Amino acid sequence: MAGKRHLTRGLRFRLTAGYALLFALLLVGIAALFRERLAYSLDSEAHAILEQEWAAMKGYLRIERAPVKGRAALHAPPVWHYVWEFDKNDPDEDFIVERLRRVYLLTDAAGSVMEVSTIYQSIGIDPPREIEAALRSGQPVWKVRRSSHGTPYLIRGGVVYAAAGDEGHHHPFYVAEGRAMEENEKILKSYTWIYAGLIPFSLLCGCILGWLLTGRALLPVTEVARAAQTISGSNLSLRIPTRAAGDELDYLIETFNSMIERLESSFQQIRQFSTDVSHELRTPITAIRGQLEVALFTAKTVEQYRDAVLNSLQDIERLSQIVRALLLLSQAESGQLALQKARLDLTSVVRDIVEQFQIPAEGARVELSADLPPECPAEMDRVQIERMLSNLLSNAMKFTPAGGRVHVALRRLPEAVEIEVEDTGCGIPEEHIPHIFERFYRVPAQTTCTNPEPGLGLGLSFVAWIAKAHGGVIRVDSVPGEGSRFTVSLPAAAAEPAPVEPDTIPTLLG
Repeated sequence: MAGKRHLTRGLRFRLTAGYALLFALLLVGIAALFRERLAYSLDSEAHAILEQEWAAMKGYLRIERAPVKGRAALHAPPVWHYVWEFDKNDPDEDFIVERLRRVYLLTDAAGSVMEVSTIYQSIGIDPPREIEAALRSGQPVWKVRRSSHGTPYLIRGGVVYAAAGDEGHHHPFYVAEGRAMEENEKILKSYTWIYAGLIPFSLLCGCILGWLLTGRALLPVTEVARAAQTISGSNLSLRIPTRAAGDELDYLIETFNSMIERLESSFQQIRQFSTDVSHELRTPITAIRGQLEVALFTAKTVEQYRDAVLNSLQDIERLSQIVRALLLLSQAESGQLALQKARLDLTSVVRDIVEQFQIPAEGARVELSADLPPECPAEMDRVQIERMLSNLLSNAMKFTPAGGRVHVALRRLPEAVEIEVEDTGCGIPEEHIPHIFERFYRVPAQTTCTNPEPGLGLGLSFVAWIAKAHGGVIRVDSVPGEGSRFTVSLPAAAAEPAPVEPDTIPTLLG
């Protein structure tokens, strides 16, 4: 029972059922339309034949007033008689007249029967009131009547006038001609039974064909489902080949493969993240534990305990910076880190950040300078811009040896503003430049550069995200052993800047 329910709820079954229902409605509709057209054609043909026979009857039938001799003719009512005028020696004319008189009725204006065929008598003579109504209207009368055996006859009735008498009047008579419709009914019944037998057979063939076609059409979907079942965190390299058909299923396969590529990239980042975080958290935690254990077992004076606590606090601060960086990264990826744009003077913002880094630069014996315009109005998120500058300056100073220079430039262009941070540090090898903005990516240590304290590789990821969130771009030019230049191009606002007090933004680990 469960298997049957699964079959009827399957997409293949529903597509086949829908196809079969549509096919059945189409077949029934076509059958009904063709039957209607056939019936109309047969009926039109029967009407046309009767019209021809009616015209032939009027040519052969002659109704005349019988002559009355003597004085009685003056007061006696007229007596009418009929005659079929044709050449009895001509077999063709004799056959035509016999056919016309096969289903035939002739009455006078009062409905009195003058001549009637046996067949017409079996289907019933027209009532006088119907005859009088037909004579009054003067229009042809069409009707279908059945004999006692159930045979249908198409009847065409109408008015025929007798030859003019001495008074010059035309006297009306009622004449009806009939034609058997039994053959037409047989044709319609035969067509109906043949088509009624063909519909189930055609429907069965259509269902089988629909089942096969839908199964073939859904085969790529089944392959996608099977592939999805085999995918796991350790097996994300699987790809489904496209059929090169350029249809919706190929689009589905391409979308699925693209999704797997994104998942594989995400899993790689997560694995790298886990490795980096565990390494970064393990180092300060191990140092804290070691310092506290040493202080617990060996410290004897207050100064020794103070040194141990101070060193532990420094490591805890490093842990706090790592946690803050990870929190900000999570907010940026989930869309919770929304921009709060406002009008500001970008010159003032850059000057404040450069001033904050002057003391660390002096301590590292690095010359820090800035080239700023008098003012630079823009509409940006001050917090994020300061975070971006802080990360760029932090990285530049970290990788610039003593005696080097770090230069910040702000340029105002017609449609944008550019922030440039240039250093004379160790530079970045060309093969690593496309990856430096990726999360958790760190350039390997170089022999031409001092080995600074490694970070998580999140700082430049934030720089790229902030530039993109503002609708800007970032470019990197670097020569190993000579230095690097980071240029951020952001769209500017023409409005006058509104003074905003700067906030103190902690520098993320780069």
